[in-house]
Amino acid sequence: MTDIDLSALDRELKKGAAELLVLSVLEARPRHGYELSKLIHARSGGELTFHIDSLYPLLYRLEERGWIKGTWVEKAGERRRRFYRLTPTGQRVLSRQRQTWDEFVEAVRLVTRGEHA
Repeated sequence: MTDIDLSALDRELKKGAAELLVLSVLEARPRHGYELSKLIHARSGGELTFHIDSLYPLLYRLEERGWIKGTWVEKAGERRRRFYRLTPTGQRVLSRQRQTWDEFVEAVRLVTRGEHA
């Protein structure tokens, strides 16, 4: 029997939660990609890191689905940045994803923390 590849499991868990994380951070206000990445990293205590090569394709997919809307913003003395905001559809999806995630986490907790015979 082989050991579980914990790094692969970690990657899969993060991949499964990526949409929920991004939508959750965008709920408060519009943000650009780099800010999203930094905020997720900070709020997770450094446990979750989104690299640009995976974050931007995710943002493009969420925008194609109509869950977020990107707008280019130019500020004096700064380079142009694309800010993303949650759409009403994205808010509904976020609400459903939170409920699903909460139910999933509770089910896992029941199994992993349950009484062992």
